[in-house]
Amino acid sequence: MKILGASIGSCVHTVGLLNFLDLAKQNGFEVIYLGAAIPVDKVVAAIEKENPELVALSYRLSAEPLHNLLTELEKTLKKKQLLNRTYVFGGTFEAANEAKKFEFINKTFDGSEEIEDIIMFLRGTSVGKRKEQVFPQTLGERIKFKSPFPLVRHHIGLESVEKTAREIEKMAESELLDVISIAPDQNCQQHFFDPENMDHSQDGAGGVPLRRKEDFELLYKASRRGNYPLVRCYAGTSHMIEFSKLLKETINNAWAAVPLWWYSKLDRRSERPLLAAIEENIKAIQWNAQNNVPVEINDSHQWALRRCHDSLEVATAYIVAYIAKALGVREYVQQFMLETPSGLSPRGDIAKMLAKKELIESLQNSDFRVYRMIRTGLLSMPADPYSAMGQLSSSMFYGWLLKPHIIHVVAYCESMERATSKEIIESVKMSRRAVNMAMRGFVDPSTDPWINTQKNRIKDEALMIVEAVKNLKNGKDDDLLEKDVLYKAVESGILDAPALKNFSVAKGAVKTTVVDGCCRCVDDKGNVISEQDRLRQLTEHLC
Repeated sequence: MKILGASIGSCVHTVGLLNFLDLAKQNGFEVIYLGAAIPVDKVVAAIEKENPELVALSYRLSAEPLHNLLTELEKTLKKKQLLNRTYVFGGTFEAANEAKKFEFINKTFDGSEEIEDIIMFLRGTSVGKRKEQVFPQTLGERIKFKSPFPLVRHHIGLESVEKTAREIEKMAESELLDVISIAPDQNCQQHFFDPENMDHSQDGAGGVPLRRKEDFELLYKASRRGNYPLVRCYAGTSHMIEFSKLLKETINNAWAAVPLWWYSKLDRRSERPLLAAIEENIKAIQWNAQNNVPVEINDSHQWALRRCHDSLEVATAYIVAYIAKALGVREYVQQFMLETPSGLSPRGDIAKMLAKKELIESLQNSDFRVYRMIRTGLLSMPADPYSAMGQLSSSMFYGWLLKPHIIHVVAYCESMERATSKEIIESVKMSRRAVNMAMRGFVDPSTDPWINTQKNRIKDEALMIVEAVKNLKNGKDDDLLEKDVLYKAVESGILDAPALKNFSVAKGAVKTTVVDGCCRCVDDKGNVISEQDRLRQLTEHLC
């Protein structure tokens, strides 16, 4: 595609235009630069001669003379039938706001954009029209399209379907998000397929009250604009396969997030007994794998949210990734929930996440691709908007050390109230700025002796836990696929967390606290217990 660029009228400012044209050249465009202070008639003559698909106009002076220039240009272009191409404008806020008044200007830039916004616009441009087929609609293709920048994800679930749809429209039109996650209310997640069991006094609790297949279709339709973001939805907490089918048929589910142990009586988000839940969840993971839906198994951060120690979090991440691979999942999303539990130091958090990354990616091969996704831990977000903004930005900044394919943004207001498109877009801008700063260059954490020591300790302890789970049967890798083994791992206390005390099967007997920035197991006196000792004590008790 050919781009012609010029600073028009009496404007001699060219740096912004030249930067735009440089980015275009780097992304495969043929570029023609006319120069500065180019009269309208010469711009039109060049368009006639060169016949570019895109014309980039720049002007950084006052709005009133710009209005006169664009009026003259539009009139001449219409007369010469040259409006059948993309026209973009770059300038100050004042100038850009004036340019927006002209219909022939397809896109304006006012200097508030990140570099990735310009690159994504160029990659998604097609003769003045934004077309769905330009923006890949599968996860792997979208990641490749956006590279080297990560996909941006946020969730939304307001009090009504109609309000949620309106906010999704705004999010898509902003072109700032690549993935919109729909958050249904608990009635939907648990009772969509048996609505007679719903407690309608709880409608809208925790998300949007989706009640019909058409509700999902309405929300998907709302997203078909702007940069045509991928859409996904939280899984059901029962009827797992039926819910997976529903999401694939209605919203082209970008990926399924199915737990292994959770959404059961273990966390009381479902009435399913733990053993039955494990069995059903495994079948749902397998169904999505067979139907080419990427899968996320989010158990590890569910354990972390219950204050498990770091090594157990990493162990469960490895176990479920192993299961996903064995069940035929080809594209696997691994979420790294940062700052969970709250109180971790950044270096302790990084050590844990690097341990998790290395163990999970040891399973990766041509048939099993891992996509990394970082997010700020919701429980670490303070209930003050400005403090939360700082928390969000700092976690996204150091989270870039994991080189994520996806950033899962958590709006700064979510410790206080549900996020609308306004807070979501503001939070996305903060997060992208933090990530784009980090992308300029970072110290390699693997060179830090303390981080290396803790990472290796966590990995070693995690593998001890994995071996302990396998030894509940025959000590073989495939024992991790046995539902009875996975159930007994919780029942025996091998997998345990303090916040699970008096919850169903789990013991809730383990004690943890943050020591030197890491979450460790401790005894009644607060002394750190090694994983080897914890598991030995469990074994002696079981015997």
